[in-house]
Amino acid sequence: MGLGLNIGIDLGTATVLIYVEGRGVVLREPSVVAVNTRTGRVLAVGERASLMLGRTPDIVKAVRPLREGVISDFQVTEIMLKEFIGRVNTGFLGRYFKPTIVVSVPGVITPVEQKAVEDACRHAGAREVFLIREPIASAIGAGIDITQASGSMIIDIGGGTTDIAVISLCRPVVDASTKVAGDKFDEAIIRYIRRRH
Repeated sequence: MGLGLNIGIDLGTATVLIYVEGRGVVLREPSVVAVNTRTGRVLAVGERASLMLGRTPDIVKAVRPLREGVISDFQVTEIMLKEFIGRVNTGFLGRYFKPTIVVSVPGVITPVEQKAVEDACRHAGAREVFLIREPIASAIGAGIDITQASGSMIIDIGGGTTDIAVISLCRPVVDASTKVAGDKFDEAIIRYIRRRH
């Protein structure tokens, strides 16, 4: 690849995870950015933004720049990625070399959505960007040998999407994605509790 770090990013609707080759998972932060609504200035990213919620004046708004597994606010996503990548791309390599990034995307994604993810990563400081479908990444992470001719069914429930795929010979034979996922589960539980109590 190159002299820069090799970084894997799970760019989730609810949480961003960053893996650095040789170091493991080095960052796990909420996909939240706190923005001053009057000036448009970003005040905090990730956990710090999440902690500000409800404790600041009304002019501070929490923005979740990803909706249903894809980028809904390009500029805020770019700022969030730049902050997170900057936190992990440190030291000698980080100072002089841009990282190579592999980022997971939903199993079913449009070319426009793919380009938005690639562009956001490049603008945030990546030298090269590679995309991997979340069901493939989940299978590899679970230790499944995806090179086999037999099929393995993967169900990946995230915050914004649920991806379902049958994988054989390193490719999805069948795949589908639905916008019913963790966020919708949370909303249903909250509605139920409010009705009952």
